[in-house]
Amino acid sequence: MRLGKDLIGKPIITIDEGRHIGKVKDLYVDQNLTQMTGIHLGKEGLIRRKENLIPREKVVVFGVDAVLVESHTSITDSNEVEIDSWIKLDGLIGREIDTPGGTKLAVLGDIILDITGRVIGFALSKVAVDGPIAETRAISREVVVDNGNEDGVMTIDLTRAEQLGLPDEKDTSLEEAEPVEPAEPTAE
Repeated sequence: MRLGKDLIGKPIITIDEGRHIGKVKDLYVDQNLTQMTGIHLGKEGLIRRKENLIPREKVVVFGVDAVLVESHTSITDSNEVEIDSWIKLDGLIGREIDTPGGTKLAVLGDIILDITGRVIGFALSKVAVDGPIAETRAISREVVVDNGNEDGVMTIDLTRAEQLGLPDEKDTSLEEAEPVEPAEPTAE
């Protein structure tokens, strides 16, 4: 597991030529906040501003010291890829988190990613409650009720958040997992 902020500033190196082609300036995630969708490299142009980016599928490895991509052709711009539904990490950080009843819980501090770029949870800052959330300062992605794209406030199920820890990053079956029904008591 790693925080999204840990990738910011990392050099981006091509595998085919070993060339340094830029640095990670920000990350993009999908609107449902479930998956990283790309890497933001910055903007260029005075009149027709475009954002340079690398789509997630072009990234080979999110390494400790660098991000490895296939080649220099992995870089594209916002005119070639539909990014209107993508959200920058910088736009997520600072988003308030509350309960369905409106009780303020915390502020989103960062996203927590697994090795494939899947969002498995959120790091919290300015925690306003006591208990397990205050101790771990993190919540699982699975407890989000509303991601806050409409009103800018993320809503979570507090009871589940206190019971559910962050998933193991080796567990790739979270999306397909069915709820387990309790076993029927057997007559003896």
